[in-house]
Amino acid sequence: MGFAPASDDNPDASDASDGPDGPHGGVHLASGVRTAVKLLIVGHFAVGKTTFVGALSEIRPLRTEEVMTQAGALVDDLAGTTDKTTTTVALDFGRLTLNDSLVLYLFGTPGQQRFTELWQDMTRGALGALVLADTRRLGQSFDVMGVLEELGLPYAVALNDFDDAAGEHGLAEVREALDLLPETPLVRCDARDRISSTHALIALVEYLLTRDAGSDKASELEHA
Repeated sequence: MGFAPASDDNPDASDASDGPDGPHGGVHLASGVRTAVKLLIVGHFAVGKTTFVGALSEIRPLRTEEVMTQAGALVDDLAGTTDKTTTTVALDFGRLTLNDSLVLYLFGTPGQQRFTELWQDMTRGALGALVLADTRRLGQSFDVMGVLEELGLPYAVALNDFDDAAGEHGLAEVREALDLLPETPLVRCDARDRISSTHALIALVEYLLTRDAGSDKASELEHA
């Protein structure tokens, strides 16, 4: 397995780094940062987690992608993923600085069920999770949400709109299909688009603020 940060040799690389002259000094964390918040980006196989983290990260994201093989095809559900040639085998990592004292660390998890134990370990220290879902394969989201509920990690759900999705399902219809609690945020997003992905992340953060009002990290987020 190789760690694959984005580069000129990687055509899928995000160009979201602010560069050495940017407000955050490129790869270097601002010296005034005092609080770091860990958020997970989770979801089933091929739902867009790597793309989402790459769209938001202010640094070139760290990726652990490997070329998919025929052996993997025997255990992974590849339905609806005909164009996918690589898969995350450990994690995606990105960073988003909200202000001079607060930074978000985004951890994208592998989506295959055989990696569930790995990303369960990644939930340690996380404040919450954003579940990416695909209306073409909603049933595959239940296992992901089940693990989060078992671990007591709050989450929001974002429907990643794929170009070839058949028709547009209303949010109320999807909420019922996923059996979400009334307070669980449900939004639409395009994981390729920075602004759209930001709105989805804001939905999660606002939800965490209402749940954890009064906590130290909630106070930091509230004043970001």
